[in-house]
Amino acid sequence: MASVIKRFLPKSLLGRSILIIVSPLVLLQLVSALVFYESHWNKVSRQLARGFSGDIAAIVQLLGQNKSSEGRAGVFDLASSSMGIEARLLEGEVLANVPKEQNGGIIDRMIIQSMNEAVKKPFKIDSKSIDRHVKISVQLPEGVLEVVASRKRLFSSTTYIFVLWMVGTSMILFGVATIFMRNQVRPIRKLAAAADDFGKGRDTPRFKPEGATEVRRAASAFIAMRDRIQRQINQRTGMLSGVSHDLRTPLTRMRLQIEMLRGGGDLENLKGDLKDDITEMEHMLEAYLAFARGEGDEKPQSTDLSAMLNDIVGLAKRNGAAIDLHSEGQIVAPVKPNAFKRCVTNLVENADCYASHVSVRAGQRGDSIEITIDDDGPGIPEEQRDDAFKPFYRLENSRNPETGGVGLGLTITRDVIRSHGGDINLDESPSGGLRARLTLPL
Repeated sequence: MASVIKRFLPKSLLGRSILIIVSPLVLLQLVSALVFYESHWNKVSRQLARGFSGDIAAIVQLLGQNKSSEGRAGVFDLASSSMGIEARLLEGEVLANVPKEQNGGIIDRMIIQSMNEAVKKPFKIDSKSIDRHVKISVQLPEGVLEVVASRKRLFSSTTYIFVLWMVGTSMILFGVATIFMRNQVRPIRKLAAAADDFGKGRDTPRFKPEGATEVRRAASAFIAMRDRIQRQINQRTGMLSGVSHDLRTPLTRMRLQIEMLRGGGDLENLKGDLKDDITEMEHMLEAYLAFARGEGDEKPQSTDLSAMLNDIVGLAKRNGAAIDLHSEGQIVAPVKPNAFKRCVTNLVENADCYASHVSVRAGQRGDSIEITIDDDGPGIPEEQRDDAFKPFYRLENSRNPETGGVGLGLTITRDVIRSHGGDINLDESPSGGLRARLTLPL
């Protein structure tokens, strides 16, 4: 039952807030209408009907006391001038058969009840033949008494006034509540948008706290958190830049000293091994720094991803890779160009290293961009796909360790794509190898 109710409830904060405000208002209006009907409309309509029936009873009584034509004319004049009733006597007429229960609206029912109490004679009510008037025919010994009166005598105008005021004030209050709640929800939406942009690596310089006190506190906490994270990234990037320079300097001196060594035989072999070790150390150092730095200083900008993929695939082809690209039209998205290019390049080079053919596909899927890299290589076992993203993790069983890197390629790739608010998933490729799927929200 609760799940059924939740299905019809508004999903947004604005809708739920308005529902919270409007529900008591509607309930109050219903209770007010019920009270008005019971205590005012019903009672007032009954009193008006009783007064009208009393006037008819008085006319009947006066006609019984005045048998002459002059006396009856005086009674009819008195009814017209004092009671607002037009009456006439149809002598010798007989009232047609009248059903015991006469149907009609609430006014007709009130008249029937009061006529039965006051007149106590056969009568017939006609509230439709004359516009805005009610005609009542009463059977008398002398004939049929026809009485015509305006419906205003039987209807209280306060009913319309009450309904208009009730509906009018409700609509005004509903409009005011909607405007007020929309203004209260707007800062929350801005906070959510700022958090989403920050999660995707985009700047939020114009965001400022506004709205209710609680929302301002949440916005201030977000700004403080954003500044702390950005400050930490900047400090880490600056420190690593210094570390990079300090480590490269002794490596460069070692390379120069090795080059200056003279000798033959075993010494030349030793020099070659030392050069290879230094080259590997520099390669490892670059990978470590790239992973730790994470392109923290780069700003997102609108980038033509189709052109970027063409450049990446073109470079891979020039290096001898068998690779094809299919891009569904021009794809433009706000990304950090260097970081994102490194992310895709890592995947392409990784696929080319272990496969004979690589396929790259890119296109927009709803509100996100999807890029898939398929290869026909050995792939990665399903139970090891999550471990493949761990730093320095080497897939010894499924990848050739002699041609692999230091185990940071996929780690850097996932770090970059997640910094853009997206994600990467590994799956089995239709070609039999590995499929890497990048999802980038717009």
